[in-house]
Amino acid sequence: MRTSAVHGRAFVVMGFCVGAFAAYVPQLKSQAALSDAEFGLALLIGAAGAVGAMWLAPRVDRLLGHAAMTICALLLATAFLLPGLAQSWAGFAVAMFLASGAGGLLDVVMNARLSGLEARSGRSLMNLNHGLFSLAYALAALVAGLVREAGVPPVWCFAGILLVSGLLALGMRDEVPPAPNEDPQGNASLPLPGAMIVIAGLIVLIAFTAEQATEHWSALHLERAFGANAAEGALGPAILGFTMGIGRLSGQELVRRVAEGRLMQIAAALAASGLILAAFAPVQALAYAGFAILGLGVSTVGPTALAWVGKTIPSRLRAAAISRLVMIGYCGFFVGPPVIGFIAEVFGLRLALALMGAMLLCITVLLVPALRASARKSELIA
Repeated sequence: MRTSAVHGRAFVVMGFCVGAFAAYVPQLKSQAALSDAEFGLALLIGAAGAVGAMWLAPRVDRLLGHAAMTICALLLATAFLLPGLAQSWAGFAVAMFLASGAGGLLDVVMNARLSGLEARSGRSLMNLNHGLFSLAYALAALVAGLVREAGVPPVWCFAGILLVSGLLALGMRDEVPPAPNEDPQGNASLPLPGAMIVIAGLIVLIAFTAEQATEHWSALHLERAFGANAAEGALGPAILGFTMGIGRLSGQELVRRVAEGRLMQIAAALAASGLILAAFAPVQALAYAGFAILGLGVSTVGPTALAWVGKTIPSRLRAAAISRLVMIGYCGFFVGPPVIGFIAEVFGLRLALALMGAMLLCITVLLVPALRASARKSELIA
């Protein structure tokens, strides 16, 4: 915690913003008079802003220097005021483009800075900080749900998040500059194992898609299927966040005891069963249980895939391989919510969530065995 105290603040700000947004989704959707498909399309436009920002993030990081995380965190918290003000589809779409763009910037900057700190300190810090994000997300979703239940407009809730983010940003100054782009000698002579990177990227993509889709749609599912009030609806994403935090904080110990491939298969099957249970639960309590099971399972899939590839790929290719894998996988953060919206518009939200559970099951049945076979074929693991 002391080693990554500066970077952990950025993960907490991200969790606060996304968690509060998840709790307010039903009200934001109603305030802008959006159908499921219109809401999904607005999120897709937001995804475009995030992807563009991720491409620009390394340049922004170098330009802003030691103040990069501070400025990006404040930009994110400020941008999340905009969805709370939107009264139409166009306004909401523009708001999501800007808010998601700010999120893409901070996401890349804080992960890149943390990766550099891991290399310098020789300590594993990713699981801890991603766990902090999940716990912050859960806390914000729970508090925002109670605030929404009390009748507080969304813009005032996000203003409170901005105030807290400003206080956290005071301790986000990172004096170590981002590492320059390197071209390690000999990389050109070794081809990247493209099939392995694509398969692992699909595993991360599905895991992140399920995570983000559930974060954005769980409160609406609870309120629509069971007539839950605002606080009860917000408990869905809060439970997901808390169990994901527990899963990620314990992930490092699990990897020491269970082979990565086996762990991903078990975790993905557990997550699939949880999401399908939540989708078709006959009572609200079982839906909560489903979201908890989903959180425990899905939390370890993405980080474990990244860790497995990182340890399998030769060191001279590791940076290039991980960067490509992350670009594939992180698309799940952006495509998940709109995809659920489009499916829900046609088939209903229950079936949309269940189909997401079936995709998770594909990790267990198809993708992990294919990843093993690809790695063996490339003679990259014993």
